[in-house]
Amino acid sequence: MNTREKIQALKEIIASKGSMLISYSGGVDSALLAVLATEVLGNNARCILLDSPVVPRAAIEEAQQIAQEYHLLLEIIPVCVMDDERFRKNPAERCYWCKKNSAEVLKVRKKALNFVCIADGINVSDTGEHRPGLLASTEEGILHPLLEAGITKADIREIAQILGLRFWNKPSAACLSSRIPYGDEITQNKLIMIEKAEAFLHTHGFSQCRVRMHGDIARIEVVKDNIQKLLVIQERLVKTLKSIGFTYVTLDLDGYRSGSMDEVLTRGEGA
Repeated sequence: MNTREKIQALKEIIASKGSMLISYSGGVDSALLAVLATEVLGNNARCILLDSPVVPRAAIEEAQQIAQEYHLLLEIIPVCVMDDERFRKNPAERCYWCKKNSAEVLKVRKKALNFVCIADGINVSDTGEHRPGLLASTEEGILHPLLEAGITKADIREIAQILGLRFWNKPSAACLSSRIPYGDEITQNKLIMIEKAEAFLHTHGFSQCRVRMHGDIARIEVVKDNIQKLLVIQERLVKTLKSIGFTYVTLDLDGYRSGSMDEVLTRGEGA
């Protein structure tokens, strides 16, 4: 199928449901699904943003801005993922337990609204990655319309650009817990430190970056073309991250790559 045919297939999938509750983060995947669902279903499409300490405050604000700009019906509901010891222990299947908890909250809201289904932004590209959350969502009956339509991450950005959606090239994001190595406990303080460190980088123009937390060491990932730019602010960067609570500040010369914490799994070293 070409891109136009994929758009039509996705709209037909959405229309066939009649009503849809969308697990929405403000990322390009769920935002595109939300915009098209709103176009097709009107008030029978509603977005739910699940708020917890693993979501940066800036991400919440941006998700709200996108929802307002594109007239999406949005509710923000807290989810107590940090209450789940299975999640806090941070095993390799951490995302499985997070999605299980999230699904329970979404299903309660779906029932209250008398909606037909819950859908998320999972797409074809996600199936080639370590995604235990995908299994959990599928087990809980959450639909994946983008996946069903055969749409990849590249397709999503192309479709969003064709439709003139300003978020088409928004950098990819992941929850803050993905910055902590498997097996290291997830705590509120660690999440706050990571969020503050990445916020500093964002304010200095590094939109695609990660601060991975290895004990008291910050391992910074930026795209390789930005490494020299990062070194220009080296002194301010080190001073700021040490004031946040890191003892050592390091730069990963491999540069930014999505899911770098999963590299230990491919080497057979994951928990």
